[in-house]
Amino acid sequence: MIPMARGLEFPEGPIALSDGSVLLVEIRRGTLSRVTPDGEVIVVADLGGGPNGAAIGPDGAVYVCNNGGFEWTEHDGITLPGQQPESYTGGRIQRVVLDGPVAGTVTDLYTTCDSRPLRGPNDLVFDRQGGFWFTDHGKSRPRERDTGALYYATVDGGRITEVVHPLTEPNGVGLSPDGSRLYVAETITGRIWSWQVTGPGHLADPVLLHGFGGYQLLDSLAVDAEGNVCVATLVTGVISVLSPDGTLLVQVPLPEADPMVTNICFAGAGSRTAYVTSSGRGVLYETEWHCDGLDLAFTR
Repeated sequence: MIPMARGLEFPEGPIALSDGSVLLVEIRRGTLSRVTPDGEVIVVADLGGGPNGAAIGPDGAVYVCNNGGFEWTEHDGITLPGQQPESYTGGRIQRVVLDGPVAGTVTDLYTTCDSRPLRGPNDLVFDRQGGFWFTDHGKSRPRERDTGALYYATVDGGRITEVVHPLTEPNGVGLSPDGSRLYVAETITGRIWSWQVTGPGHLADPVLLHGFGGYQLLDSLAVDAEGNVCVATLVTGVISVLSPDGTLLVQVPLPEADPMVTNICFAGAGSRTAYVTSSGRGVLYETEWHCDGLDLAFTR
């Protein structure tokens, strides 16, 4: 793995672009940023709160899960997110314009579902129909924490549905190469759930794909061209690779130990380039994967 950029403020949600640059969020900084191939970091938009997962939508805009922010601490040079901050104003789904005279414009697309406020939207993935699945991880406070959920929504702001509740700290979400299965990683339980997708916003009963032991917590995930589920694994600081049947194939470490390895994305079909966010150290890594990446539903 080669560092592509350092000094990022808790990077997450990487999106590989066709020009070799990478869009990502900086959760602590509250921005959507672009890392150029030579490592320059350019702020695209100021999102506030805690921008988390991000994806390109069917209209070419970027859609962002904003978790509302964290309290932050430092330990042995590692940045760590914590509980709900005093500045918290709620979770939301945001849309960011990338091009034209209003580039950088941010719109809050969803803040509630059925009059219930979103608490800590975390990660999202688009299907081929142009809708998106997203997880709400919830927020924690000194003596309580929220239950999490999985939602489905449309980009016109007109439909949002709670599909699965409760979930325990749902985090990464992804689709199989043919879109027939949906995967969700729960952070604190170390479990990855799988559902058959029966239609936009509709799922069959869940199946436990894999359960990690030994206090291996899970963050965001991506799926490669072989259908392997590649999930960032906290504490141990690796990318864990699961076959479509749930077998743990390998765990890929980073060059510098970081318990806050949070995400991976792929450059796409025909390329073996992958990007990994080492959030605690503020590093974006570029690496060669063992197989091709997977084209997401919408790319740029």
